[in-house]
Amino acid sequence: MLWMTGDPARRADPRGVLAAARTVISLATNYYRGEWPVEGAPAATGSDAGASAPTGKVARYAWSGDYHKRLRRRMRRLAVAMRALVPGADWYAAVDTAPMLDRAWAERSGVGWIGKNSCAIRTGAGSWCFLSELVTDLEFPPDPPASNHCGTCARCIDACPTRAIVAPYVVDARRCISYLTIEHDGPIPEELRPLIGTRVFGCDDCQEVCPWNRFAVKTADPGFADRPGQATPLLIPLLGLSEEAFHLRFAGTAVRRAGRNRFVRNVAVALGNVGDPSAGPELRRAASEDPDPDVRSHAAWALSRLRPAGAPAPP
Repeated sequence: MLWMTGDPARRADPRGVLAAARTVISLATNYYRGEWPVEGAPAATGSDAGASAPTGKVARYAWSGDYHKRLRRRMRRLAVAMRALVPGADWYAAVDTAPMLDRAWAERSGVGWIGKNSCAIRTGAGSWCFLSELVTDLEFPPDPPASNHCGTCARCIDACPTRAIVAPYVVDARRCISYLTIEHDGPIPEELRPLIGTRVFGCDDCQEVCPWNRFAVKTADPGFADRPGQATPLLIPLLGLSEEAFHLRFAGTAVRRAGRNRFVRNVAVALGNVGDPSAGPELRRAASEDPDPDVRSHAAWALSRLRPAGAPAPP
């Protein structure tokens, strides 16, 4: 993630995106959709017919349509309302794609503190939220910064499958499943593959165990409604996605960020971790015919981990 180190002075100063900036309005939007849906579906054919077809897991924030455009539209409406009160007011909307320190501004503005897992946590609401900012040339009195309420809790550190939280508030992206399955280009280190489990896009484990998320309230916002089959998709069909089919399948969702090759690579890893022999034919095809070398190598790795036909699934 070396791109994040580019031009740090601009990233730390909102005047880099709006020269006349006087105020950063930090916003948090709840996307929590409740508990995980029931996984699995009846297998159609083969010796495992009647069992559950292998499914993967997608991070909660990607269960619905892509949030970037939706939040930008809402911030534009807020900016228009400000201009109605103060004609000529200028503004810039940022939704985690601009050179902005989203979590730092959230903490400075009192929205929430940065937890030991590096997520922004809100008192009485938890961390299931999208952060965004409206930078404006209007001057508002600042809100008091948020206080840290992690205390001695280390559940997120203990729960990380790959031990990516190497110290409180310090995440080694090279071990983080979210980074490995979304941002990382190339082969996933072999020693980390078994720890990824069936996660094919992102990871929520450090948030799942956070005590503050017991206060999370399910959003009623229809803009964040689940897409069918998005949270726990069937894995075997995803292994055969072409470039075009991938973009059609995940059009308008955050999953497209991973790109076809990285995503199908992740699917192969997940199938290797499941070990279901019903994935054998598709994995063999991917290992020999897929146009991407990383998909081929990860499919070959997955094939080596399939349990014999008829062998029971691990408990």
